Amino acid sequence: MKCALIIPAWVPEDIFSSKTAGSQINYWQPLGTLYVASGLLASGHDVKFLNGAFMTHEEILKDIKEYNPEFVGIYSTTFGWPKAKKTASDIKKIRKEIFICAGGPYPIAMQEQCLHDTGAEGIDAIITGEGEITVPEVLGKIQRGNSLEGVEGVVYRKGETTIKNPPRPLIKELDSIPYPARELLGNKNLYIPPPATYRRRPVAVLITSRGCNRRCIFCFQIDRYRKNGIRYRSVENVMNEIDLCLKQGFREIKFIDDTLAADYDRAMGITREIKARKLDFTWFASACVNQVDKPLLQAFRDAGCWAILFGAESGVQKNLNKIRKGITLEQTREAVRSAKKAGLKVFTPFMFGIPGETFEDGLKTIDFACELDPDVANFHAITPFPGTDLYDDIAEYGTISSDLTDFTYQGAAFIPDTMSRDLIRRLRSIAFRRFYSRPRYLVRRFLGIRNLNDLKASVKGLKSLFHLWTRSDLFTPETPEPDSGSEPKKTPANP
Repeated sequence: MKCALIIPAWVPEDIFSSKTAGSQINYWQPLGTLYVASGLLASGHDVKFLNGAFMTHEEILKDIKEYNPEFVGIYSTTFGWPKAKKTASDIKKIRKEIFICAGGPYPIAMQEQCLHDTGAEGIDAIITGEGEITVPEVLGKIQRGNSLEGVEGVVYRKGETTIKNPPRPLIKELDSIPYPARELLGNKNLYIPPPATYRRRPVAVLITSRGCNRRCIFCFQIDRYRKNGIRYRSVENVMNEIDLCLKQGFREIKFIDDTLAADYDRAMGITREIKARKLDFTWFASACVNQVDKPLLQAFRDAGCWAILFGAESGVQKNLNKIRKGITLEQTREAVRSAKKAGLKVFTPFMFGIPGETFEDGLKTIDFACELDPDVANFHAITPFPGTDLYDDIAEYGTISSDLTDFTYQGAAFIPDTMSRDLIRRLRSIAFRRFYSRPRYLVRRFLGIRNLNDLKASVKGLKSLFHLWTRSDLFTPETPEPDSGSEPKKTPANP
């Protein structure tokens, strides 16, 4: 069958302020969609990938008309759901016989609600997990003219009735999954992380495990109750994918596991293999501060890792306890110290608006960020994504926005009883100004310029800093016309 997999059209201003987007914008490879594509290709289907990061809504529809697929899969986050609905509706207007599925964090969390939202002339089914197996099975049913009865991991429309099939068991043998179909990406250089967060390009995104055994209240996981813990790929399987990425021309890899160090010995095994094979690439990873030590971080550095992200989240212990982070402030201090000694660049995201947090707590978090002095700090608003404990228990913690476009780390969709949306925005503004205006930081950034990419990132950062000091409304959303389906003409990102 002819299949089209779509990321609906979006523009940076949907997420970031137009004044700071240049230093924040990123175009991640959509790994989940590429995994689905690989499953379809392995089953003998023809696949076209349309990425709305680089296309307008009209351009996507034009390609659909020309390609004339029998099946369309649409990926959606929470904030992107209005655009996903419109994309589905407009594709049905092109040819109503096209079978449309939706997947991604928001459809997985909301399921029947998503089918109800789109009506009969929209999405036909929701894929609720493990799309590499589920989507090819759905297509097999469609080809044979059968209903989707019995297909695990599907919620579908049957006339006026919504049918919810049992969930699909999680894939345990991750080595059995084909590697993501990165060949569908087109120009690899368009897919770049934010400025200053990569050393070489093109950059590949790679995940060596699935799931998480931690219970943070803001984290979305398909394995909601952590019954399966973390599912790991073998070191050999990971190394084979790294080899493939290098053959495809990628020069840096971002490991996007929730924490690469959850299995200490396995993480050490991966680093030793990378070093033993003398592979020529740089890499970036994330880890939890209570899962690393000096030997592991030094092994990372010796194997080509140049930066590591630690989810610091807050500088107040009671706030860490409230979000069930499972770490202490001292563990964060020690991890950052050890990473710096190993020669790694350190990235630490923080969040404001934690349940029970006060404005004074937020100021302490800013102090903590300055004390840690990482190379890059980010300051988000905690977001109650559907499918998380924070979302489910919202009445206990505060209030929630009814506007799905607020559901980004920039949008302050959740307001705790102890603060206001304006105070959260104010904290974010103070945090960015204080952290990035420190003479110590500015001198280090200037002395760290080594190439044109570093220079471009620094210039963009200075522009953002200027707007932080001159615009009091920088974190107030720039409201676009809702559901217009039309974005400004897009020019491919200049990496």
